[in-house]
Amino acid sequence: MSGGGFSQGNDPHSLVLALDYRVDDVDRTWSLIEHDHSPLRGLGARHAVLYTSESEPNRVLVTIGLRHRASVKELLRSPAVFEWFDRSGVNDLPAIFAGEVREKINLAQSDSEQGGTEVIVGAVATVADPAELMAKVHVGLDRFAAAGVRKVWVYQAVDDGHEVMTLLEFDSAASAQRFNDHPDSAAEWMAGNGSGGYPRPFVGKFAAAIDLMAPAGDGR
Repeated sequence: MSGGGFSQGNDPHSLVLALDYRVDDVDRTWSLIEHDHSPLRGLGARHAVLYTSESEPNRVLVTIGLRHRASVKELLRSPAVFEWFDRSGVNDLPAIFAGEVREKINLAQSDSEQGGTEVIVGAVATVADPAELMAKVHVGLDRFAAAGVRKVWVYQAVDDGHEVMTLLEFDSAASAQRFNDHPDSAAEWMAGNGSGGYPRPFVGKFAAAIDLMAPAGDGR
């Protein structure tokens, strides 16, 4: 799999599991993804992407494309989840989001604009009306693009229709940090700093990805 781009496939009903947590050793976490696929396969994973925080050295975001619809409650009953955390060296149960794609918007003008940096801002929040949220996003797309946003992906939680996760891909770390510090009015739900039990927005860069749907032996 080529790097980044959220790497969650093109199916409009793609399912994603997102894990936001702290680790003692990022290389250990990547090694788990790269060399031992058993926890991922146990979760029914298609692919996994690792992002590392720009400002918090021990914080990572892992997004996992899933083959089947699953709630967080179902996932927490899966031994594969705890196997993942144990092998990653996680002591406290991290924030977990399970949802399906609400909408994917690509603001890059060409493929050449999408390579290189792959810096993201990710946030989970509860919103009163997801449809109204998307209307605001569409109104603000020109401003998003001017702020350096390349992609806007919005997921809606399987467990709670009012819970959404937004992933924004930026053209640079500086653009991502500026947006995170001063979110556009069309992304006001991203301004919460860890309120409502959610972790504060994640600002990080693409580190690695693996495609579990690739033919065996291709090294990915």
